[in-house]
Amino acid sequence: MFYYSTQDKSNSVLSAQAIAQGIAQDGGLFVPESFPQITSDELSSMLSMSYRDRAKLIISKYLTDFTPEEIADCVDSAYTAAKFGSDDPAPIASVKYNGAELNLLELWHGPTCAFKDMALQILPHFLTKSLKKVGGGKDAVILVATSGDTGKAALEGFKDVDHTRIIVFYPVDGVSAMQKHQMNTQEGDNVYVCAIRGNFDDAQTAVKKIFTDPATSEILADHNMMFSSANSINWGRLLPQIVYYVSAYCDMVNLGKVNLGDKINITVPTGNFGNILAAYYAREMGLPVKRFICASNSNKVLTDFINTGVYDKNRDFYTTVSPSMDILVSSNLERLLFALSGNSDTLTKSYMDALKTKGVYEVTPEIKEKIQSSFYGGFADEDATAQTIHDLFEQQNYLCDTHTAVAVSVCDAYIKATGDTTPVVIASTASPYKFSKAVLTALDKGDMPESEFDMVEKLHELTGAQVPAPLASLRGKTARFGDVTDKEDMQGVVLRALGIG
Repeated sequence: MFYYSTQDKSNSVLSAQAIAQGIAQDGGLFVPESFPQITSDELSSMLSMSYRDRAKLIISKYLTDFTPEEIADCVDSAYTAAKFGSDDPAPIASVKYNGAELNLLELWHGPTCAFKDMALQILPHFLTKSLKKVGGGKDAVILVATSGDTGKAALEGFKDVDHTRIIVFYPVDGVSAMQKHQMNTQEGDNVYVCAIRGNFDDAQTAVKKIFTDPATSEILADHNMMFSSANSINWGRLLPQIVYYVSAYCDMVNLGKVNLGDKINITVPTGNFGNILAAYYAREMGLPVKRFICASNSNKVLTDFINTGVYDKNRDFYTTVSPSMDILVSSNLERLLFALSGNSDTLTKSYMDALKTKGVYEVTPEIKEKIQSSFYGGFADEDATAQTIHDLFEQQNYLCDTHTAVAVSVCDAYIKATGDTTPVVIASTASPYKFSKAVLTALDKGDMPESEFDMVEKLHELTGAQVPAPLASLRGKTARFGDVTDKEDMQGVVLRALGIG
């Protein structure tokens, strides 16, 4: 199988090249030339499979230049009970909320307690094998912009991986205290972390610019290095996310929530559009999905886009209690536009060029109609987010984080607005203990402790919810990194961190 650039279809590569490179030289994103199908027999056979075996089947359909043994090694190394707490890394918890049954797909049982672990524990294995195939002996420099969770998950996944260096940028005031502490205490001889004065969009834009700058790439090549990405612009990050939606459907059948072949709805809290795009790709493979419910926070650029067909980043930016969704430029939407335009690289590029130059574009009526037939867009502001955390705990004794609360709130609004009783799976994306202050505030349980870890302790005492070991172990750990830079100097920071600037 070959992979095209969304902005130039003549730029096609095999999966190893797409993964090693991360982003196309023309600035487009790599997409598969077609979507391999899951047959009804295969879906039936997956019911009795483990998560790892389901992953091997799905991944093998896309990474056709990898051997079955290579794929098995990647999967078996990534999804271990030691890393995820059990052989089922993505369990479903069913709760009743305002009278409706919601099935929460818990994607946060990995080493950094966020859904990014589901992809970033396997990506280093994909990448090291890809480099052996196409890297020409070069070391990979993993460049990451993060709104909180990707950074730590990538650092943990790539720490001390041979022939890789990883550099992570995050907005200095745009992540939670726990997320910041996770990144700045990261171990590993090949890691570097730096905050920027700006927001996530500033970091993401600068990283993309560095990626596609020929002069910088030439400097790296002179030192036997090449850029790659751990953000969801990298196909190797997106592919593993398809797996957990297919696996969740199988689990829904096994739990008696649906009959094999029945459709489900999928709700995803999203800012960069990668997690919900993976669900859409699963449906393109044949997974029975009726509707995708796209949940935003106060930065509701995606909600407005779905409802109007106009993508406009020229708006106020809000720093919220769900910081991983504080994004105004949703990178992976480019991949959806490519698919819905009939794989038109010309039209897709025109939208992306308009976004760069004017900050706004409007899709054709045909594309708008396709989007609205599959996607529902809604948002939850800060008050709705807090109320949902409070109500879900009061009703079900279930503690969720701020991002999951956004999804539950929007899903609840969708059900009330449409009367749609289709069984729903909601992506639960992080442990509540990564956002203890916001969750405690939502529960409204008295005075707030000063220390982040005292907040964790109080939240545990109040709720009885287990504190994940990876977060508890951070208490007392000294920060290794504390650098802050202007967004204009990020390129210099990269070269200096690599010792070549």
